[in-house]
Amino acid sequence: MSKKNNSEAADSVLIRRLYYFFEPYKWWAVFAILLTLLAAFLGTVRPKLTQIAVDDYIVFSDIEGLLWIVFLLGLALIGEFLVLMLNTYITRWFGQGVLYSIRNKVFGKIQSLHVQFFDKNPIGRLITRTTSDIEALSELLSDGIVNMIGDLFRIFFILYFMLVMSWELTIISILVLPILFYATFWFKSKVRVAFLDVRDQVARLNSFAQEHINGMAIVQLFNREEKQKEKFKSINADHRNAHVKTIFYFSIFWPLVEVLASFAMAFVVWYGGARALMDGITFGVLLAFIQYVRQFFNPIRGLSEKYNTLQSALASSERIFNVLDTHNEVSEAQNPVILTQVNGKIEFENVYFRYNEDEEVIINDVSFHANPGELLAIVGATGAGKTTIVNLLMRFYDIDKGRILLDGVDIRDLSLQTLRTCFGLVLQDNALFSGTVHENITLGNNNISRKQVIKAAKEVEAHRFISKLPGGYEFKLRERGASLSMGQRQLICFVRAMVYDPKILILDEATSSVDSETEELVSKACERMMKGRTAIVIAHRLSTIRGADRILVMHKGKIRETGSHHELIGKEDGIYRKLYELQYKEQDIGATPIA
Repeated sequence: MSKKNNSEAADSVLIRRLYYFFEPYKWWAVFAILLTLLAAFLGTVRPKLTQIAVDDYIVFSDIEGLLWIVFLLGLALIGEFLVLMLNTYITRWFGQGVLYSIRNKVFGKIQSLHVQFFDKNPIGRLITRTTSDIEALSELLSDGIVNMIGDLFRIFFILYFMLVMSWELTIISILVLPILFYATFWFKSKVRVAFLDVRDQVARLNSFAQEHINGMAIVQLFNREEKQKEKFKSINADHRNAHVKTIFYFSIFWPLVEVLASFAMAFVVWYGGARALMDGITFGVLLAFIQYVRQFFNPIRGLSEKYNTLQSALASSERIFNVLDTHNEVSEAQNPVILTQVNGKIEFENVYFRYNEDEEVIINDVSFHANPGELLAIVGATGAGKTTIVNLLMRFYDIDKGRILLDGVDIRDLSLQTLRTCFGLVLQDNALFSGTVHENITLGNNNISRKQVIKAAKEVEAHRFISKLPGGYEFKLRERGASLSMGQRQLICFVRAMVYDPKILILDEATSSVDSETEELVSKACERMMKGRTAIVIAHRLSTIRGADRILVMHKGKIRETGSHHELIGKEDGIYRKLYELQYKEQDIGATPIA
């Protein structure tokens, strides 16, 4: 199959898929098409009325008949205005309805995708998909399709009236069409590729801007503004050049259409004028043809513009459907097991995992268990696989080999909602959103009362500072909680974890980014939070996990040591002891190791 046929087949598939979102509004679209046909007729009947006025009434000085024609012309103008006004409102209304559905679908899909998808796709690219790519469909869905049909029928009506009046002048008028058709197909082949490139460059631009705005403090700290500005200039130049390429094709196509329209007009005046002088046609017919030729190229120009819109929309929809078609690598069981009661027993059995097939193993034959109510700590150097253990436990990723059990049930047999409801998670990077403190704690869950929120806040020592904020729990946070200190943000994350009353609590270096005073508050909060719950703590500061029931020491994806703090510190050549001595050698120098 040729490249052209492949492209056309792909376009037809995209259009059919877009119709799925369009279908609820199909009868409104039919009504809009009927209005468009009526507007097309009213617009093209006017030159015919002009011909009748000249040939039947002005020539014979029939004032009464001329007034009647003037009345009909006015009626056609007013009717076209009203019909176009109603048609514009209806098409824009259902077009926005379609965009609303597509945005919801795309955002819902993005929320459901596995974490690995976000590792491979920059945030800026996903923002482009949910905003500008969908917005590129706006003009097509709002009035592009309907007006394309209207333009086609306008051409049909013009040709009909022209043929009725003079088939000779009609042929003369359309002599330039073969050149125009060839130019249109050339334009089509070039502009599609150009629009695809434009969408790619928009995504690159958004990704770079989003990434560097988030990391602006680092850029400024290391005085890299000029360097990053140069990189931005380069990406922006590629974006500009992609647009310039589309402008180049338009700069050839539009003037060519104008020139061909002028040639057609010249042919009509030359041939029609000669025929009128020889009484071959009436002056009314010549006047009407001049108007029709002027009108004839307007819908052709309109179709070219709509084709431009169609190409842009198809290029964008291709990217949108690429997101919607993304296979979720973390899939749910068809008949998930329902846990009536969660005790919180966790078991890893010979678990292997790597992020990508061509990369090295991150988790290598890991086996351990945590009993209900037990505090399990995981320590190790950066890259040892500590956080990956947590990600696997909550099925952000699926393991390659082995089993992970929750209360004796393979987590792959549980629904994701059931599984993740069991966990409360506090990360090193506190994830807060624009909105009130209360909204950030409940995440919009209306089943959580204000009383529960306050109770949880008191338990983790956060109520005191929250109540002092202007508006208390209704205090509005700026993006990422920028209006609060690091410690305050972290405490809100602790409240969020507590208010859902999870059976299993996971703290992933949750105190590493807070000051000593806040760490003391957080440590007390942790003690309260972990009572009666299975807890997994990933810690960099070994002082925070001395009281753990068991400590797993990881190194290069494997569990190298297991035991309590006292057991591990007693191993002279042990990894844990070396880590401990590196952290505390200054204060422990000369002191007897803890036995």
